[in-house]
Amino acid sequence: MLHISLKNHGPAVCDMTTGNIYSLIIRFAVPLLLGNLFQQFYNTVDSVILGNYVGKEALAAVGATSQFVHTLIGFFMGFSTGGSILISQYFGAKNIESLGKTIHTLILSTVILGVLFTVLGINFNFTLLKLNSTPDDVLASAHTYLTIHFEGIIFLMLYNAGAGILRAVGNSSGPVYFLVISSLVNVILDLLFVVQFELGIAGAAYATLIAQAVSAVLVLLTLFRTNEVYRLSFNKLRIDFPILAKILALGVPGGLQMSVTSFSNIFVQTYINRFGSDCMAGWAVFNKIDQICLLPMQSLQLSSTTFAGQNYGAGNMERAKKGTSAAVIMGMIIGALLLVILQIFPGELTALFNREEGVLYYGTYFIRVCSLFYIIRVWNPILSGSLRGFGNVKAPMLILLFGFVVWRQLYLYVTTRFTESFFPVSIAYPVGWTMCSVLMLVYYLRFTKKVKE
Repeated sequence: MLHISLKNHGPAVCDMTTGNIYSLIIRFAVPLLLGNLFQQFYNTVDSVILGNYVGKEALAAVGATSQFVHTLIGFFMGFSTGGSILISQYFGAKNIESLGKTIHTLILSTVILGVLFTVLGINFNFTLLKLNSTPDDVLASAHTYLTIHFEGIIFLMLYNAGAGILRAVGNSSGPVYFLVISSLVNVILDLLFVVQFELGIAGAAYATLIAQAVSAVLVLLTLFRTNEVYRLSFNKLRIDFPILAKILALGVPGGLQMSVTSFSNIFVQTYINRFGSDCMAGWAVFNKIDQICLLPMQSLQLSSTTFAGQNYGAGNMERAKKGTSAAVIMGMIIGALLLVILQIFPGELTALFNREEGVLYYGTYFIRVCSLFYIIRVWNPILSGSLRGFGNVKAPMLILLFGFVVWRQLYLYVTTRFTESFFPVSIAYPVGWTMCSVLMLVYYLRFTKKVKE
């Protein structure tokens, strides 16, 4: 086993086992947030342009397809996170040989999974849309958007795998530059394909595909050309099966949780679809805004995973716990600020996507109701991120599956038997958030106490 010093490998890596905790988390999280904002930005641009230049049916179609994409991507993101956890632990332990094997195994496995997901997505998305009770006025557009999206899904996967490698060694700023470039490409192509050439929803899908390809190429070029410890080489691209087993052990529970959760949200979408295209479009608007609001929490979650992973690998559990507490405090402050903004400007935010009366009504309603739960919501992603950094992936999976799948579906099934109002559906997400946050907090406190003892 090869162990060497990491101190002279340049500014592109960040050792989080020493230094001020708040400063390290902020320095790591801010570039992540900027990168996530740009990534979400080019997804949101599709919806804004489609809603204003094509119509509410196109906006509803994009909303109806999101959970299908998240179902497949969710599994991969869990798998990729398993690789990132392992890399961060090897980095903290100064084990460069195993770090290199993990990086090359992760990238090659991503290519293989990318081909598989492309085939599955293209061939089965129409059947899934029909099973989801997608209305006829939305079905054709949704099928077109999904098909094109899956044609380029390997680019999205390669970017996320590559960015995960960079984050695991403390380099959170590199991926930001790639996302800035790809976001600008997406906006320009959206305006060109949808507004100028009038290609409709297909134009928006192709703009996103090309933008994702740009970000994937840039992150791979960085990995191949760097002189840092995370350098990628063609002649080392092979699957190390013992390493793959460790990645799967760390990643599959999270991947199953994310994909099953996304699949269960398809059934939430089914409840939404019952109320027609206005409600679907309003729900799509809320989801886009909610995804943006979730970005600070996701950045803190990834920071917690890397911080916990490096310090756990270095044998400093007490410092890892302090990092988690710092992230939770920052998350709750951000959640409170978002709550105030969303309560004051829900109509204005909805109008950015579409100004039809029905869409404005539903979008405003969903934003106001769901944002009330943002402060307590932050516990779940940050605490689960830290637990994964410690290598504890099964407990977060079980808690999230219970709260986001079992509890949420039971709640919807029971409440909709007693009323036809859309109110129970509107708080289905917050019901799951609250349950998961409470259970995650209780488990985290017990787990860290047990480890300390």
